[in-house]
Amino acid sequence: MSLLTNVMDHSLDEGYAEAAARKQADGSGGMPKTLRAKLGLALGLVFAALIVTVGAAQTRVAAPVVAKEREELIDRIDRETEAADRLKDGVDALRDDVGARQREALKHSGEGDRTELVGVLAGAVAVHGPGVKLVVDDAKDTSVGGDGDARSTSGFSDTGRVRDRDMQRVVNGLWESGAEAVSINGQRLTALSAIRAAGDAILVDNRPLVPPYTVLAVGDGRQLSSRFQNSADGLYLQALEESYDIRTELSVEDALRLPAAPSVIVRTAQPITETTSVTEKGTS
Repeated sequence: MSLLTNVMDHSLDEGYAEAAARKQADGSGGMPKTLRAKLGLALGLVFAALIVTVGAAQTRVAAPVVAKEREELIDRIDRETEAADRLKDGVDALRDDVGARQREALKHSGEGDRTELVGVLAGAVAVHGPGVKLVVDDAKDTSVGGDGDARSTSGFSDTGRVRDRDMQRVVNGLWESGAEAVSINGQRLTALSAIRAAGDAILVDNRPLVPPYTVLAVGDGRQLSSRFQNSADGLYLQALEESYDIRTELSVEDALRLPAAPSVIVRTAQPITETTSVTEKGTS
């Protein structure tokens, strides 16, 4: 208690107390004594007040301009967003119109069923039917590693994250097991789709995906599930789950809906006519 009492009674260091006492004795402390010093202090206070007043006035004058510019920027963003939405709707309408015209034209040639099948396999049309739903997610602790070497050739550090090569093997395994159409996180895959990595992110056709990765595959659900789990890629996924704590969940679904691919590159082949064939034979 005596120590606490001493600290509270002598909170100011003795050296500071002595210096303050000397200034007070010399008359150098406190307010200015001479007229010049008083005038200087007054002018300094007036100058400081003037600066504060001018700054406040400038801020008040500039505030409406800043607010107006902000409103104009917001309006411009809204207009551009609406324009982009209209263009997207127009593209969707044109795509639907082209598809309808193609189907109508092919009906007269007797190849409508074949064209429909080609459209489904190419990802050009939306599909629905039974299949499997596979959810692949990073480990809860993404810093964990494993003792296995399931991904020793991937070129990535073992952090418990799902990699692009993992998703490549999953998709290829589903195709090989009999899937007729596949999508990842609502994005339809085609024969030209690319699954790549950019840092820790997985890109599908240059569009980033966010985990968990939901893979939908249309086909014979039970047969597709059994074949995939017994395939090399299914066993690879099981090894990731056991060695790296990657979470997976596979279920058979009675009804799945997959959208059409956002863009499909169309390549055409020209038929060989009899004239062309004869010319080629003559040349050879």
